[in-house]
Amino acid sequence: MSTAGSRGGPTVRVTVGSHGPHDEQEEGRRVSAATAVLDGARDAASDVDVVETGPTGADRWEPLVLCTLDGRTAYHANCDGARAKRLVEAVESGSLPTDGAAAVVEHGDSPESLPTPEDGPLSVGRRRVLARCGWATADDAPEPVPVTDAESVHERVAEVGLLGRGRGDAHRDESVADAWETAREEEGDPVVVVNANDRDPRNQADPLLLESDPASVVEAAALAADAVGATDVVVYTTADEFLRRRVREAVDALVDEGRLESRPQVVAGPDRYIAGEPTIALEALEGSDRIEARLTPPSPAVHGLYGRPTLVHTPRTFAQVRLALSNPEAFDPDDADPGTRLVSVTGDVDSPATVELPTGGSMSVVRDAVGFEGSPKMAVVGGQFGGFTTHLDHTVSSPALNAANLGTEGVVELFDEDKCPVATAGKRARFAQDENCGRCAPCREGTKQLVNLLREVYDGDYDDDMIRELARTMRATSTCGFGRNAGRTVDTAVNAFETEFRVHADGRCPAGECNVASREANR
Repeated sequence: MSTAGSRGGPTVRVTVGSHGPHDEQEEGRRVSAATAVLDGARDAASDVDVVETGPTGADRWEPLVLCTLDGRTAYHANCDGARAKRLVEAVESGSLPTDGAAAVVEHGDSPESLPTPEDGPLSVGRRRVLARCGWATADDAPEPVPVTDAESVHERVAEVGLLGRGRGDAHRDESVADAWETAREEEGDPVVVVNANDRDPRNQADPLLLESDPASVVEAAALAADAVGATDVVVYTTADEFLRRRVREAVDALVDEGRLESRPQVVAGPDRYIAGEPTIALEALEGSDRIEARLTPPSPAVHGLYGRPTLVHTPRTFAQVRLALSNPEAFDPDDADPGTRLVSVTGDVDSPATVELPTGGSMSVVRDAVGFEGSPKMAVVGGQFGGFTTHLDHTVSSPALNAANLGTEGVVELFDEDKCPVATAGKRARFAQDENCGRCAPCREGTKQLVNLLREVYDGDYDDDMIRELARTMRATSTCGFGRNAGRTVDTAVNAFETEFRVHADGRCPAGECNVASREANR
C-alpha cells in the first residue's frame, strides 16, 4: 500500500470533503462537486497518479487540485472537472502547470505532509496535527510512532501535560493522563470512545481530521486503549456517510497492516446538538430512548459505557496524543496548555477555515485565514454557547480563554457592523431553551427564564443584574456543559455591549437588525 510520502512520481491530488457550515443537502453537493473534479482528473490520467484526499481546512480554496512534479507542488483553487483535466494533461506532458496557481511550493522529494505555502489561508498558524490534511488519502497510514508499549504511551502523555480538547471531550481542559490513570485503576473492562458527534456546524476541526487524516486519529485511540487496558474502541460520529466511509477505510488499512489488534466500531449517533455532550453520547451509544445528561461525578472514566471505565475524547485530543508520541519536542510541559489548538473561523466571512495555532499565540491571526479586513465589531469565541468579545487580543490557551469567560470549543465567529449582539444572544438563548435535554432544572427552567428576560429588553425592561445572576446560577448548578455554558453568550454580550442593550430597551437597534418582524419573533 502506498503512503503519502512514497509517491515519488508525478502526482495530482484532489481534495474531496463534505465538512463546512452547511445543511446535509449542501454537504452532498460539496462532495458531488469535488468528485466531479476528481473524475475529470482521472479521465485525463494515464501515467500520472491521481488520488483523492480530504480537505485542507481552507474552504475558500476547495475543491483544490495539487499538482506535484520534480519537487514542486502547484495549488489550483476552486477547480472544476474541465480545469482538472487540463492540469493533469499538463503534468502528463512533463510540465508543472503554474499559470493561475494560487501558490507554488518547492519541497524535497516525497514529503510526508502538505507543503505549506508562504501566503494564503494555509500559511496561518502551525500545521502539526493538520500536517497530512489535504495530502494523505484515507487509507494512508502514517509512519508508526516510536513509542507503542502501554506504559510508555501513558508516561509520554503524562510528561507533556496534554489537556482534553473540544466540547465532546469528557475531560475538556483537564489532564488527559489523569483520566487515563483513573480508568486504569477502576475495576472492569475499559473502553475508549472517539466522540466525533458534534452537530455545531461552526465547529469543523473534528470532521476535518476524520475526513482528511482518520488513520492518525484511529491509531491514537488504539494506543490509548492499550495504555488503559481497553479491549474496545468506538468511533462515535454523526450520520454523515461520507465521513464514516473515510473512517472505515482508515480502519481497514490499519487492520491490514497489523497495527490494530481489534477492529474499532464506527457508530452513528442522533442528529442533535446535545448528542455530542460526553455523558449524553454514552446514553446514545447504549440505545436509550430518551438521551439526557448523567450526573457527574462519577466521571465516565469511573462509570461510563454500560458501567465500564470509559475514555471519551475528541478526534482533536487523539490527534494531539499521536503528536505527543511521535514528536514530544513539539510540546512544552511547563506550558499551562501544551501543544496547539485547532480553531474554526466563521461568521461574516466569504469562506470558513480551520487553522492550527500555538496555545500561546494570539487569536487575532485568524483574520488572515478568512480574509477578514480590519477589526470585527464583535466576535463570539467558543461555538454555539461561546462568549462575546470586542477584540481578538486573546491567546487560545485554555486558561486564558476560561479567564476571559470565552469558550474553548475551538470556534471563532467574526461579525461586522450589521450584526446586533442582542439579537445574536437571543437566538442562542432560544436554541438552548429548545434543545436542552430537560433533565436538570437549572438548565431546563433557566433557559426559559433567560429567553423571557431578553424578550423584556424589547419591551423596555432591561434587568442586567437578573441576567447576570441567572447565568451565574446556571453555570454553577447545571448537570452538564450544555447548561453550564448556555448562559455565557448572554452574560458576555451584556458585559461587552451593555450600551446596546440599554438602547434596545429604549426601542432602537443601532445595527438595524432588530426590525418589527424580528421583535415579534422574540416574543
